[in-house]
Amino acid sequence: MTKHHLMFIDILTLKDAEREIQKIGSDPQSIKIMAPKAISKVIKLENIVLQDAIIIKQDMLSIGGEVAVPKNTFELHDKTGDILIMGTVKQLNDLVEKLNRHYSRLKDISDEISNLLKDVN
Repeated sequence: MTKHHLMFIDILTLKDAEREIQKIGSDPQSIKIMAPKAISKVIKLENIVLQDAIIIKQDMLSIGGEVAVPKNTFELHDKTGDILIMGTVKQLNDLVEKLNRHYSRLKDISDEISNLLKDVN
């Protein structure tokens, strides 16, 4: 028998995260820092150049996230494919910054991800 009342809670937006963190009595100054870490998202990116997928995967792994790529991505037989980018909102925002340092195609993807993340607010 469990001694504690455990439950999953749904946190879909930064406002949800801030509210839940505040409800447990966290330091108000730390709420804005912790909220983006409380939300995990999966972004499906379709029809991406596989060379770009490899760079996105490397960048995301470097910040603790993950990217699922097609099985033969590293062989570059196909020119494009779909990927899944998985991480917290903080990691995804960090990815936006990293991708913005690369060439124009990745900068464009950075902008697209940044625009998508606005829906989390």
